[in-house]
Amino acid sequence: MKPYSESCEQNKDVILKVIKPLLTACTSLLEIGSGTGQHAVHFGQAMPHLQWHTSDRQESLNGIQIWLDDAILNGINNVHSPIALDVMQNNWPELKVDAIFSANTLHIMSLAEVQVLFKKAPPLLQDNGILLAYGPFNYHGQYTSESNRQFDAWLKSRDPNSGIKGFSVLDELAQKNGLQLQTDYEMPANNRLLFWKKIS
Repeated sequence: MKPYSESCEQNKDVILKVIKPLLTACTSLLEIGSGTGQHAVHFGQAMPHLQWHTSDRQESLNGIQIWLDDAILNGINNVHSPIALDVMQNNWPELKVDAIFSANTLHIMSLAEVQVLFKKAPPLLQDNGILLAYGPFNYHGQYTSESNRQFDAWLKSRDPNSGIKGFSVLDELAQKNGLQLQTDYEMPANNRLLFWKKIS
């Protein structure tokens, strides 16, 4: 069955509006946590100059491939079949890309998983490569909205190790691993898009 995410459908255009100018000079991108594959297809179609590499845990790969198969029928040929990637696995993909993108994943992960992501992602980037992360984040130890507070409680009820991460924690991990914050974009529905660049 073809998977579907209503939130992906709702946020795909607002995300695209922000990331498209940032990716103009890029030719290759790895998406970490492609989920259903909806973002990959939508963004790939809108940015045909970009080779978009999808990835996710093994259980999500078939669903992503269904979206990609339909995309191929519609003439979209720059979005690649998903790579099996769990951030905690020892061997990450042997790729060199201009950009890495991840949406709505960091709050699903434990802090330990996020720490590994920020350690293993930068080596995949070319010099001056960029890392883009979309989702809800906390600032100054506070939730940015009551809905985010409720969402965090729901996340923790499913997995006590998950939850919305603090911006300062993420930026510290980024700096530690050679990434420098460029812009913190305010997005609809109490989300943000964080843009880091690899410092060569």
